[in-house]
Amino acid sequence: MTSTLPTKQALLLEKFQEYLQFFGQRITRTPERSLEVAYDSVMKIRAIEDEYLNQNQKLQPSDFLQSFMKADIDKHLTIVKLRLAEFKTSCFVLGSLSQKHLAKLKFIEETVDKYTVNPANSSDILMLPSGKNSEKLDFESITDKTSVLPRSIGMTFNKVKNDFNPKAEEQYVKKLRTSRAKAKIAVKLLLALIIVPLLTQHFSKQFLVNPVVEHFRHGNHPPIFLNSEMKEEALKELKTFEESLQFDSLVKLAPALSDEEMEAKLQHKASEMTKEYSHKSNSAISNVFADMFGLLAFALVILMRRKEIIILKSFMDEIVYGLSDSAKAFILILFTDIFVGFHSPHGWEVILESLANHLGLPANRSFIFIFIATFPVILDTIFKYWIFRYLSRISPSAVATLRNMNE
Repeated sequence: MTSTLPTKQALLLEKFQEYLQFFGQRITRTPERSLEVAYDSVMKIRAIEDEYLNQNQKLQPSDFLQSFMKADIDKHLTIVKLRLAEFKTSCFVLGSLSQKHLAKLKFIEETVDKYTVNPANSSDILMLPSGKNSEKLDFESITDKTSVLPRSIGMTFNKVKNDFNPKAEEQYVKKLRTSRAKAKIAVKLLLALIIVPLLTQHFSKQFLVNPVVEHFRHGNHPPIFLNSEMKEEALKELKTFEESLQFDSLVKLAPALSDEEMEAKLQHKASEMTKEYSHKSNSAISNVFADMFGLLAFALVILMRRKEIIILKSFMDEIVYGLSDSAKAFILILFTDIFVGFHSPHGWEVILESLANHLGLPANRSFIFIFIATFPVILDTIFKYWIFRYLSRISPSAVATLRNMNE
């Protein structure tokens, strides 16, 4: 019996070493594996392009076939982007980027850039001749379109000139398609920047971080309260419960309790509160790591869609600068009053206290007051500089309206 125990321990140790070696090799081969999967997906995209172009030379494809091909290409593009992000992250961590990766990486990024720059419709890209695939959308920001003359004069002159242009209709359709493509990409990216970090934070907390935190804190007898404020809150709650029992006994809403019964009820309540505040402490610790996962997901979305960020900026510029002067002035006054106005310190105080509670930190009153005394001033300076630097050149009438509304 005693001789079998060392044998079992040796077998378990050997198995553990095998698994450890397997996972170590798998981790070290992550760059090669992710790059190979991305390269295979790019080759599938190129195969679809070749087949589609050969078919397009003989017969104009139907809308159904175009949508089918676009869905297939979008699926492979998603795989390529995910694997490319995995490759870059693993190379950054492991530092295993070599010369043999560069050729495949260049080939992959050329394909991804082509579909990222011309995102109106993947099937439209396939229908273009190869020489036109380099055509790019015009993402010039409105803030860059400043000149010596007022914009209204230039816009009127360009409108009259375009009316006499024989290609005006074709250019209008092209501009409409470009605008629609920009709107699609901007909305998708905006939703991704909001939804992906929130979902990552929620699911990582529920299924990954919280179980690990509860496992480690359960066996080590950790403190129930993370800070003194949580303990004070628990004491107030227990005192309120005790006073409620005494009040019910005095007004005959409940039978009078002996000292032993009162002690038993208080002990039971304290036991319930111990579980409740232990769960709150675990949740606060889990929030720290889950928020890190959410920020990492946000950064990955930005890294994977850097070119689409330019499109989103152009789209937001068109929306903001396309508003009427009164609407611009109203929105500016609304935002400045909310964030840097007279009543804004109360809002900042609530936000900072909620953030501290979310992370399980004590609300430091000195830090909150210093933050309220400095940060709104910095925001107000940024607002004024933006109005002076950009808005006064692009829309002087909006600045005049803003000044009149403030007065």
